[in-house]
Amino acid sequence: MQTKSTRSAWTLMISSAAILAITMGVRQSTGLFVSPINASTGLGIVSISFALAVGQFVWGLAQPIFGAIADKKGSYGVLIVGAFILAGGLALTPFVNSEWSLILTMGILSAAGAGAGSFSILIGATSRQLPLEKRAFAGGFINAGGSFGQFIFAPLLQGIISGFGWVAAMLTMAVTTLLTIPIASLLRGDLPTDKSVASTSEQPTGGLVQQVRQAMKNPSYLCLHAGFFTCGFHIAFLVTHLPGEVALCGHSASVSAASLAIIGLFNIAGSLFAGSLGSRYRMKYILAVMYGSRAVMIGLYLIAPKTPLTFYIFAASLGFTWLATVPPTAGLVGKLFGTKYLATLFGLTLLTHQIGGFLGAWLGGIAMAHDGNYLWMWYADIILASAAALVNLPIREEKLIQSA
Repeated sequence: MQTKSTRSAWTLMISSAAILAITMGVRQSTGLFVSPINASTGLGIVSISFALAVGQFVWGLAQPIFGAIADKKGSYGVLIVGAFILAGGLALTPFVNSEWSLILTMGILSAAGAGAGSFSILIGATSRQLPLEKRAFAGGFINAGGSFGQFIFAPLLQGIISGFGWVAAMLTMAVTTLLTIPIASLLRGDLPTDKSVASTSEQPTGGLVQQVRQAMKNPSYLCLHAGFFTCGFHIAFLVTHLPGEVALCGHSASVSAASLAIIGLFNIAGSLFAGSLGSRYRMKYILAVMYGSRAVMIGLYLIAPKTPLTFYIFAASLGFTWLATVPPTAGLVGKLFGTKYLATLFGLTLLTHQIGGFLGAWLGGIAMAHDGNYLWMWYADIILASAAALVNLPIREEKLIQSA
């Protein structure tokens, strides 16, 4: 028989996963709009890539800011504000006619709104309610929600773009994001109390600023940042430019949408698997294997024939580790510093992730405009993934002690 606390934990996990499914489903499908926006506005691939690159950075910047507010005031208000900002940014995008207006709508408003309803706030709200050994699974479960959103949104939006145009698809996304508001009500009262299942003995002493200063002097925390930078570079490059890569190989937009959906589908399994492994093995080794495998998979893709089947296999293999890095990264932050300021400290790692994302999205556009292909971006991705695998190994992580 389930206890009240168990039922509450599942409510938190399912509602958080549902919110992330919407916010990440929207964000991970933006690459489908690059070509239609370019055809409609004539802004050019570099300008559009730069606007989406700004969005990658702002999404990361928003998370420690909103995370600090959530750590102090609770996540509910943050999620409500974020939903309206996200919907507003998307709804205004069809009216853009310049690079700066696209930066405002897609690069600032929609990105900031999505950041307010993303990993750091949702995982932080849930982790504060759970014991240490349960948090990795919770992070994986919530992360799987984001992947499920990508699986649903990519083919759905491509179908709307093909049938009704990109403006209709953008407005559909804007309306859909408002569904996060009623779901967010289930996360009310997530601030820790004396009766919280999270042990107060593991929580840091001192205030938020002191804790951030201590974290930025911690070599293990800085290693996490370095690895997560590569993750952001890799994901933003593919989210933004995989449709362009597919088009270069002579395939239709449906192959792009199917590939993005496959990435999301396989990351559901990867996220749950990573969360499960994080309850039994050191998370730094999980991260090292994930990053190393990406370097191998990209190398195999480069030498493979560029058929639709190749893209589907590539998407499936990459999807298994796509955002499965999030649960062990968040789990390590919780191990190192406790959960009191988890939304802020994990949010800062996501900021580094999105600095990499900014470069991945922007440099991909420059590569395409300059060389007519993405080859040197793939080479850079291999080098960075290999370095990320190595940089996680020195992290000082204690073995997880299983509860009786």
